[in-house]
Amino acid sequence: MARTPIIVGNWKMHCDHLAAIQLVQQLSYRLDPKDYDTSELVVAPPFTALRSIQTLIQGDDLPLGLGAQNVFWESEGAFTGEVSPAMLAALHVAYVICGHSERRAMFGEDNQDVGRKVRAVLAHNMRPILCVGETLEQREAGQANDVVVRQLNGGLEGVQAAQMGDVVIAYEPVWAIGTGRTALPQDADEMCGIIRGHVGDVYDAAIAGDLRVQYGGSVKPANIASLMDCAHVDGALVGGASLDPDDFATICRWHRL
Repeated sequence: MARTPIIVGNWKMHCDHLAAIQLVQQLSYRLDPKDYDTSELVVAPPFTALRSIQTLIQGDDLPLGLGAQNVFWESEGAFTGEVSPAMLAALHVAYVICGHSERRAMFGEDNQDVGRKVRAVLAHNMRPILCVGETLEQREAGQANDVVVRQLNGGLEGVQAAQMGDVVIAYEPVWAIGTGRTALPQDADEMCGIIRGHVGDVYDAAIAGDLRVQYGGSVKPANIASLMDCAHVDGALVGGASLDPDDFATICRWHRL
């Protein structure tokens, strides 16, 4: 079964709801139906812009998916400042980023927390984008594979085989996020292959073969084509470049480069 590439723009803590609307409109002007046919395209604005972007996507009938950058694992309760999966599902959010390296490093999320989020997203009929990746120190110490496998095991704990078709894995080497450094295509492909192989060991070869594995880490127009040429890379989780409609449109049009 052919894997449909998925390109996700993670806007992080940028754009109020008005700027978000403008950004999506500018992006939509730069894309044509062939771009949407080639890849699944998703934007993940901040929580405060989700409703505005949902309304824009539905009102203008844009073939864009709506993503969220984070979630809490409980459906409701006394959790000040958190956003539940039920709230996201009510906004027709399709994808939720779980365990981004910034959440792990800055906010103390561990593999158990990430696993809870992944299961909660699936329970509310949304699709998790499970982020995994090693730091520079871990890579230089030869620990990259072990770190990524531990993150996979924690993030996928309790996920049933029948649910794996809704899971996307994003390999994001921490040393390449927001630094301008990008993993060489062969390095990205090797780790994405290790991820696919581990999923095959835990589940089965068919599930691993259908799994979509993204690369994330300073993705930009200059390197997207070479990354997408990799056998095990099925898309990109794009940070800073997704805030520029020209750059992000070029990335979404990787098949033309």
